[in-house]
Amino acid sequence: MTVLIERFGGLIGGLLGTLPSTIVPAAAGIVAGSPSEEGFALAMCAVPAGMLVNAGFLWLWRALPPRLPAGSVGARLGAMVALTLGAWAAGAAVLVGLMGAAADAGIEPMATGLGSLALLVLLGVAASLRPLPAPRGTRRVGPVTLVARGGLAAVAIGVSVALSATGGALAAGMAAVFPAIFLTTMVALWLSQGEAVPTGAVGPMMLGSASVAAYALLVVVTFPALGVLGGSVVAWVLAALGVTAPATLWLRRRMVG
Repeated sequence: MTVLIERFGGLIGGLLGTLPSTIVPAAAGIVAGSPSEEGFALAMCAVPAGMLVNAGFLWLWRALPPRLPAGSVGARLGAMVALTLGAWAAGAAVLVGLMGAAADAGIEPMATGLGSLALLVLLGVAASLRPLPAPRGTRRVGPVTLVARGGLAAVAIGVSVALSATGGALAAGMAAVFPAIFLTTMVALWLSQGEAVPTGAVGPMMLGSASVAAYALLVVVTFPALGVLGGSVVAWVLAALGVTAPATLWLRRRMVG
């Protein structure tokens, strides 16, 4: 994602960078570790709610910087990381509790998943209606940053698989979408390109993240029908065509207009 935003700018790069990535191995690991098909479905249906929390996490990267006191780049960035991760943890805990209560009340997990996906799309569109400046980066992001991104994503996947094996389906779904890539993207771009590039990418990233939520809901159907490999491919293509492609066309038209 960092490289895409650097190359194409925050609008299109932010959108393309949110195509399903870490959710693909996470879903495969969770289905392998889940004690039942119902547990896997519950975990995947929690992903859209997790992406809602991630949308809030991203929005804070737009809303908070103007409100931070003046200071060094390091001090402002450190405050942003602490505030946004704290907000994500609180939001994730609340949503896990709410989804657990909904399941106990007999509400189908797929219904909450679809509702969360619809809300995520609406929030992404709203955040992209007034695009902020989202220039291309002028300096390359270093390999250390890219390695850190991969390492954090791998940890999130490992935690989600471990939780699924212990029966913590909702927590597994939430852990699978821990914003490791979003966080490292924002930090890397803030340091290498300045505040304008990551701030301008927030709206498209919020909108594009709906493809991850769509992928998670699709594999609930495609994995049992086609197996993990075939189901992953079909779900990825459908998520890309159903979410990312129309969102990209819409944003391009807004840019031209």
